[in-house]
Amino acid sequence: MNNSEKIVFTVQQFAKAGITIDENQAEKLVRLCDFMVEYNQNVNLTSITEFPEVVVKHFVDSVLPFFMLDIPQGNSFIDVGTGAGFPALPLLIIRPDLKGTLCDSLNKRCVYLEKACAEVGITAEIIHARSEELGRKKRECFDFATARAVAAMPVLAEYCIPFVKLGGRFIALKSVNEDINGAAGAISKLGGKIELIKDYELPNCDKRRLAVIKKISQTPTKYPRNSANISKKPL
Repeated sequence: MNNSEKIVFTVQQFAKAGITIDENQAEKLVRLCDFMVEYNQNVNLTSITEFPEVVVKHFVDSVLPFFMLDIPQGNSFIDVGTGAGFPALPLLIIRPDLKGTLCDSLNKRCVYLEKACAEVGITAEIIHARSEELGRKKRECFDFATARAVAAMPVLAEYCIPFVKLGGRFIALKSVNEDINGAAGAISKLGGKIELIKDYELPNCDKRRLAVIKKISQTPTKYPRNSANISKKPL
């Protein structure tokens, strides 16, 4: 595909998901893909490198859940364990009004994220830190926290819920194989309550599960614990 064809394809795939994007946004996504694939030759970011797959499995997959929810203008969010920048980078291209913070524990990825933001004109804060350490410093600072896959829900909830303001949400992009209700006890201990579990499909028919956790009370100060305890003794 040439550049023009890539832009048209991107617009079409988002349209199949019920999302309208303009050519400028599509062009930024195309540039993000090209930059990521080139950078991926030296730093392992993703195993998905074919353009059509990147558009559906990374870009649409990152953005679609947030169009199922009412996300107010200007909301602040943190993307925990962002990796190659999903869902944050595509979301910020489509919703530049949002204030994004991207957290990752690997400095090489953070360097990539800084360069990727500059490449496509995204404004975001990139933080090199372990999520549990940052969660103790930036407690209840964000309107919502998000994470894509990363870990099982009881573990992921402990990393993410402490970041969320009272009344805010933790928005988890998960596999349909995961039992979200089974994590209700852990979520409750962290001050959250399951608000929504929704299964949906991408344009290529891949199945996904969206979990939305409402922050209904402050997270006890003993959470998040250190990473060893979070992993070995999930709530």
